[in-house]
Amino acid sequence: MLAPAPSLLQRIRTGVRLALCAVALLAATGCKMMAPSNARNWQPDQTQLAFAIYQGEHVQVHNIRNCQYLAADEYVLDYYDKTLDLRKLQTVDFIVVPFDNMPQLAHTMLSFGFEDGYHLCLSVEIRREEGESYAAWKGGLRQYELMYVLGDERDLIQLRTNHRGESVYLYRSRATPEQARALFVDVIDRVNKLYREPEFYDTLTNNCTTNLVRHINRLQPHRVPYNYQVLLPGHSDRLAYNLGLLDTTASFEETKRRAYINPRAQQVAGHPDFSTLIRR
Repeated sequence: MLAPAPSLLQRIRTGVRLALCAVALLAATGCKMMAPSNARNWQPDQTQLAFAIYQGEHVQVHNIRNCQYLAADEYVLDYYDKTLDLRKLQTVDFIVVPFDNMPQLAHTMLSFGFEDGYHLCLSVEIRREEGESYAAWKGGLRQYELMYVLGDERDLIQLRTNHRGESVYLYRSRATPEQARALFVDVIDRVNKLYREPEFYDTLTNNCTTNLVRHINRLQPHRVPYNYQVLLPGHSDRLAYNLGLLDTTASFEETKRRAYINPRAQQVAGHPDFSTLIRR
C-alpha cells in the first residue's frame, strides 16, 4: 500500500527547515574559515592593546587605559605606561558587575593592588569594531576578537558606577602576596600572547569569567570547577565565597553588602586616591 503523498504545507515546512539548516551550516563554516586579527577599524577606546616587558623583578606595562569620561560614550582618550615592582604586589580583588536586565549574567574583572595604593585593573572584553555592539549569539559565531584591557580603576570602575549606572561589587580575595604575584604574572603572559596572537571571543568558552577561572586553575589545578556559576557569572561571587577564595569572616549576604561600592565611587569620582577611598 502506497503512503499518502505529503501535503503542500508539509513540503513547504520541510523545505524551510532544510534551507535554514543550510544557511546555519554555511554561516558556521564561513565563520570558522575567518582568522582573528589585530588589524581592524576598532572603537577608539579599544585601539591599543596592552603589553608588558619584564625587567628582573619589575614589569613595564604599556597602554594602561585611563579615559576621562564625560558620559558613557563620550571620553577623552588617554593611556599611560607604568613600571611596577612585583615584590610590592600585595593583593588581588574580584569585581562583579551584574547585568541590570539579567542579574544571573555579569561582567567580572580583577584588580591587583600594590604597596603604594596603586591598583591595576583587568577587564577581559570583546574588541569592538567601529559602530559594533555586543550580541551573545554573535559571540558564538566568531564575530568578535578577545582583548585584555589593562586599565586604571578611575577608568574601568568609574565608567560602570558613574556613567553606565551599573552595580559594581568589589570583593577582597584571600590570596597571599605570593599567590597574587603568580596570578599577575600569568595574566601578563596572556596579555603578551594576545598582543602577538589574536583570538576570537566565545560567549561560552572564551569570555571574561572563563579566562579568570583558567588563570586560577593554571596555578592551582581544579581549584575552580566549571559549573553553572561560571556559565552564569552573576553567581560567580557566591561560588568564589563558597570555595574560600574570598574573605569568609562574615556571611555571604553581609560580604556582598559590604562589597557594593557605587555610593563611594560616586562620592570620590576623579579623586587621585580613588582606589583607596572606594575600599574604606
